[in-house]
Amino acid sequence: MRDIFLKRRDKESATAGNGAVAVIGNGERLAMLDAFESSDLAWFWSTDAEGRVNYLSPNAAERFGEDFQILGCPLTDLLETVAEDGVSSGERPLNFFLSSHTKIQDQVAKLLVGGTQEWWSLTGRPYFDQDHQFCGFRGSAKDISSQFQRQLDQTRLAQFDDLTGLANRHRMQTRLESILSAFRVSRRSCALIMLDLDKFKAVNDRLGHPAGDELLRQVAQRLRGILVSPAEIGRLGGDEFQVIIPDMDDRGLLGDLAKKIIQMLSQPYDLHGDRAVIGASVGIAISPYDGETPADLVKNADLALYASKGGGRGQYRFFASDLANAAQRQREIGEELRGALANDQLAMSYQPIVRGSDNTVVAFEALLRWEHPQLGAISPATFVPIAEELNLTARLGEWSLRRACQEAAAWPGDLRVTVNVTPQLFFSGMLVPAVEEALEASGLRANRLELEVSEGVFMGESSQVDKIFARLAKRGVRLTLDDFGKGYSSLAFLRRAPFEKIKIDQGFVRGCTRVDSSNAAIISAIVSLAKALDMETTAAGVEAMDELSTVLQQGATYIQGFIYSRPVPQEVVLEKLEGGDFVFQPVGPEHHRAERRTVLLRIGVYHENDRYEATLRNLSRTGALIEGLLDVPVGTDLVLDLGGGQLAVATVRRSQDATQGVEFETPLISDGANGLCTRHRVSPQQMAAAGFGQAAGGIAEGMGQGRRRFIQVDLSATSSRAA
Repeated sequence: MRDIFLKRRDKESATAGNGAVAVIGNGERLAMLDAFESSDLAWFWSTDAEGRVNYLSPNAAERFGEDFQILGCPLTDLLETVAEDGVSSGERPLNFFLSSHTKIQDQVAKLLVGGTQEWWSLTGRPYFDQDHQFCGFRGSAKDISSQFQRQLDQTRLAQFDDLTGLANRHRMQTRLESILSAFRVSRRSCALIMLDLDKFKAVNDRLGHPAGDELLRQVAQRLRGILVSPAEIGRLGGDEFQVIIPDMDDRGLLGDLAKKIIQMLSQPYDLHGDRAVIGASVGIAISPYDGETPADLVKNADLALYASKGGGRGQYRFFASDLANAAQRQREIGEELRGALANDQLAMSYQPIVRGSDNTVVAFEALLRWEHPQLGAISPATFVPIAEELNLTARLGEWSLRRACQEAAAWPGDLRVTVNVTPQLFFSGMLVPAVEEALEASGLRANRLELEVSEGVFMGESSQVDKIFARLAKRGVRLTLDDFGKGYSSLAFLRRAPFEKIKIDQGFVRGCTRVDSSNAAIISAIVSLAKALDMETTAAGVEAMDELSTVLQQGATYIQGFIYSRPVPQEVVLEKLEGGDFVFQPVGPEHHRAERRTVLLRIGVYHENDRYEATLRNLSRTGALIEGLLDVPVGTDLVLDLGGGQLAVATVRRSQDATQGVEFETPLISDGANGLCTRHRVSPQQMAAAGFGQAAGGIAEGMGQGRRRFIQVDLSATSSRAA
């Protein structure tokens, strides 16, 4: 190394401090270099033409440990360039400088070997022999760990959230801009996940802001356990979170990840002795398909998140082009809902709850309905989540109580009416006064009113919950624990409240007749628990005769579901009861059938060099029925253009006249909205490169060998480097 820094002549001149010329010999110069290296002010390093270290100052070499062989080791195995925030810099790695023979100037690098965390500042130049052949790099390095750690601390304060330690909004915006800019030319993908906590405000309101802060810290901790590098997690503010995943476009993996996030964040939290359960809604957009700029990608991920919340929360959605219209419709529905409450446009329908032993009706569940003058029937699955967004659920609950009691007062005998009570109404402070007002105004006896409450009410402050239950029990109102087993059931809940009935969640009824299902055993266990506690049970969601037989065999007291009746308006209830007919005979299919997905969609079909129009029906994960192509031979390979860059390779398995049954080469996946989509998408640029026609109905040229090669590479293989 010393020869590197010495010229080949024996002596050279230097100017002394007094202006005289002094002559320094090689020995003195070597001594000066040794003193400089040993002072730790800086060290020297050099590499050969292949980037392998052939010299490093002894004091610097000690940082890697005594047993580590430095000489001959690639420099990139010892050091890794980092950005100002200490994160590995993927845009200009050290290997780039070495391979391009580019000058290195004060580049921050992190030690990859050794037991301590250190950062060095590297400076170096390429050097060449007399024939101008590249020989390697020569340079200097110095330890900047103390200064850089201070810089990191300052950067963390500016770029990270104090409460959770996650990246803040500014950092996430900067990272997204940097990634999309670097990926744009190479057409690499990047997934953006927007995440919103459900029922977080209720926790803040009930337990206070310190509990809310602790909840956010625990949410951040769970997210770190789910998401690993290169994913970056950020808190944008409040209960909004964002995740950036570079090189990810596999919607199958993203859907699985979203489900895992929702599942993990929905598990109970211990907040200084209090228990809370929240949920999560997720929206996903993927660049470049859903936007190439940060603004477009964030906007579209937000639209997907809005759709997931509008669909009932606790769900995920991928961005689709029609979500903007759906979001606008939801905003309009929200505005109309306020008017519907004020103008009494809502109505109640009633579904019978039947005694299993003799099919006699004992109660009706009151279910809220909305028939809009222009928009027609609007499903509760649509307007109830919107009501939650607008903080209208408590008002809806009060209205439902009044109307249900008023109409139930006209029923003969001791028939009860059951009304769902949301946690928002439960903790609003208005539940007990609303119950008393509804009973007094209607004249309905208190024991004919049955309130169904979910386990979510137990996540509030325990003394407040107990006081509300005690007041309701003193008033004589009956109480049912709704959807038992759906959430995080606890025997402590049953002991704390004066419940008279447990309602078995319909999720256990679905599939209870399958041989491989344990649902029947779960139903039996719930029934046995209820009997031990001197409670009754209602099995909800029974639709088929085999389901009815199973829940009766397990001992359920009451049955509710389409097998007896769908929800009907008050006039139909009165017509049934006025004749003294209290018996509902079960009517339904013999066996439960899985829900079929009926689809009517215009699609493009590619074959050879041509594109055809067809209609797609009866879509499933593994195939579909298409109409519009005449006498297509069995075994023909087709490419179905499902829109939005979704291409599905399919083979004709059945063919008759203009109808073909096709099987997909790669199964479709859930889109998070009870629909199906392809795992990967194809950008317009990729389609053009593969020879697909760009104009609708145009001729796709060159779809022979090139098409097949394109499909195998981009549709069948996972393109995620981050999986």
